[in-house]
Amino acid sequence: MKTSPRCWAEVDLEALRGNLAWIRHRVGPRVKILTVVKADAYGHGLKQIAALLMQSGTDIFGVANLAEAQAIRSVGEGWPILMLGACLPDEVETAVRDAVRPTISSLVEAQAFSAAANRLRQLLPVHVKVDTGMGRLGIEAARATELLHRIGKLPGLALAGLYTHYASAEDDPKFSRAQARRFQRLLDELADAGIRVPLIHANNSAALLHQPQTQFNLVRPGLLVYGVLPPGQRRDKSVFQKHLRPALSFKCRVSLVKTIAKGASLSYGRTFVAPRPMRVAILTAGFGDGYLRAGSNRARVLVGGQRCRVLGRITMDQMLVDVSRVDGIAPGDEAVLIGRQAGEVITANELAAWCRTIPWEVLTAITYRVPRLYRGSQAA
Repeated sequence: MKTSPRCWAEVDLEALRGNLAWIRHRVGPRVKILTVVKADAYGHGLKQIAALLMQSGTDIFGVANLAEAQAIRSVGEGWPILMLGACLPDEVETAVRDAVRPTISSLVEAQAFSAAANRLRQLLPVHVKVDTGMGRLGIEAARATELLHRIGKLPGLALAGLYTHYASAEDDPKFSRAQARRFQRLLDELADAGIRVPLIHANNSAALLHQPQTQFNLVRPGLLVYGVLPPGQRRDKSVFQKHLRPALSFKCRVSLVKTIAKGASLSYGRTFVAPRPMRVAILTAGFGDGYLRAGSNRARVLVGGQRCRVLGRITMDQMLVDVSRVDGIAPGDEAVLIGRQAGEVITANELAAWCRTIPWEVLTAITYRVPRLYRGSQAA
């Protein structure tokens, strides 16, 4: 006998397709789109999302590691893949063999890729990253021109791109403008030196919304593709949210409904004590499914079309919620952790705020034991 899942995520492929179409409209036909699909496509399921994006107009995929690149290759050949993370020394030859475009931050890295490309008799396109203020990967802007000169002389390498990454495009326009100026000065210096780079990119999702002047000829949306706005002080929900639809819903079921007395305590640590008699529903989701424990006693879920507060500590496989004001709730009923039910909605940004974190963590935390159910014309 087939049973329904206890906890699952639904992914609306048509929403994702529409989000990418809106991004395409916003940046224009001459700007290429690198779609970021790190961390299992932000928890949406890498292979299924890659297949959809291949049919929906993405130009390049952005990944964190070689395993993600190989997963994309298993879906379809031919798409350029940029590895946004650093390539470890023992991964260099595999990256060259699999035609994964690496991010270069130093001459040592460039020389290693050149040697591997020569051994394998391949010409490898590479992107150089410039650190303008993020402080992670990337060469200092003052040293970038010399690195590009040296790469131009290394056999087996083709300079395909140059990029930087904003540290706080959603919150700090002043610092973002300073980063943009540093990057532009480098571009001017390269132009004066006669160094031409085919692809120039800086804008992530937040910068794509707020800094169109630095979109250059490639943008790197991640969160926006999945229909979620980057949080922060610069967000203008009324302007942008109407164009985007969240692709992912996160759901579970009611396993038991019980009445507790005033003074009864709930869950580990007894962090919630009932101030009055209450009706409580036990739900079939917990931090083992990726519902963050930080939402304990703070988050809300939808049951019976109403917002219900999480009570006590979220445990590995279960959580408790207050359904005192919701009629007719029974075991087997659906509960919505992220998404819509009746006329109510809970967003990834809301859940992130309750958990004092960011929507990227909320989405990518959803674990392997939560099946992804795909909806839409491309669902397999």
